[in-house]
Amino acid sequence: MTPAEIKEVILDILEDIAPDEDLSGLKEDVPLREQLELDSMDFLDIVMELRKRYRVQIPEDDYVELSTMQSTVKYLAPLMKDLQKA
Repeated sequence: MTPAEIKEVILDILEDIAPDEDLSGLKEDVPLREQLELDSMDFLDIVMELRKRYRVQIPEDDYVELSTMQSTVKYLAPLMKDLQKA
């Protein structure tokens, strides 16, 4: 998967988790929790969806890597490079 495809995956998951949020103006380098009404359970839902859809395991110690869209794509790129978009 390319970084652009990974970003699409994250946006798709965010749409499912926070359907009332406007994702069109999402900034790449600002923490998602500052831009969206996400609580810790929503964040865990993101991690669980990545596991369910793509079998990507993210250790709890690495959750900090998923704070911004930019850091999330960077972190997931090597883990998802050989996967096909669902």
